[in-house]
Amino acid sequence: MRVNYITKGYFASYMFLAPWLIGFFVFTLYPMFYSLFLSFTEFNILQPPRWVGLDNYTRMLFGSEQIPRDPRFANAFWVTFRFVFISVPLRLVFALGVAMLMNQKLRLIPLYRTVYYIPTLLGGSVAIAILWRQLFARDGVVNMFLQSAFNVADPPSWIADPRFALYTLILLAVWQFGSPMIIFLAGLKQVPNELYEAADVDGAGKITKFFRITIPCLSPVIFFNFIMQTIMAFQSFTQAFVVSGGTGGPVDSTMFYTLYLYLEGFRFLRMGYAAAMAWFLLLVIAVFTALTFKLARSRISYGE
Repeated sequence: MRVNYITKGYFASYMFLAPWLIGFFVFTLYPMFYSLFLSFTEFNILQPPRWVGLDNYTRMLFGSEQIPRDPRFANAFWVTFRFVFISVPLRLVFALGVAMLMNQKLRLIPLYRTVYYIPTLLGGSVAIAILWRQLFARDGVVNMFLQSAFNVADPPSWIADPRFALYTLILLAVWQFGSPMIIFLAGLKQVPNELYEAADVDGAGKITKFFRITIPCLSPVIFFNFIMQTIMAFQSFTQAFVVSGGTGGPVDSTMFYTLYLYLEGFRFLRMGYAAAMAWFLLLVIAVFTALTFKLARSRISYGE
């Protein structure tokens, strides 16, 4: 009887898990493996996939006499790396600074925290991307301010100038600092106040306490935020798509990797090549994450 009761219990638990399991296998695991298969094929959606082996990866990375290398792929990869390694550190520094301000005992702090978190809730939307494009247009608010406040006669069209277009998107990414700020704030709450009191007794200044106490105690939080924000930055799409009008212009200066992947798959109908790009991005993120874990292991303090 007991064995029968346990069997029924297992059956009931799997029945409750069935919706999630069906969703995972049908809408996540199966599409993943099917996209891996497609990455070795030539597939234009309208016709059955045709097996081409490593041709898609050869076109991406090396090229050959029969398969020329894709120059736009290399450019998209470089643009994305610049975006990631400029925007992520700036966002984390800005988020940590604001979190330290929000950690002070001031009036209306809950209101300030809410206000500073709003850009993260709205920043990934299409509406904000459209607003950003209008702000940095030739006749936008930014140029109007430069003309009226600093008498700049001919300010550039920030979005249309390849020298500045990427940096407008970096600024938008830094503006969305709310998520890491909240995590930093939670970490600051966990720093023992006794450490600061002992440092005051020893005559340590604010800078010394910041680098000798705050940063070491926050190192696990900094590491977590760095990993998560980097992965998110590699997958940025909406801002580049909306601000550039879906072209990655000017002169492919805002052609993010995910945007180029989208264009290859859904505009040029090279779905096999797009699938190969997706798996290569997964590999890059995995390798980067593994290297970061390895390099940061000795620099993270967990309170021991």
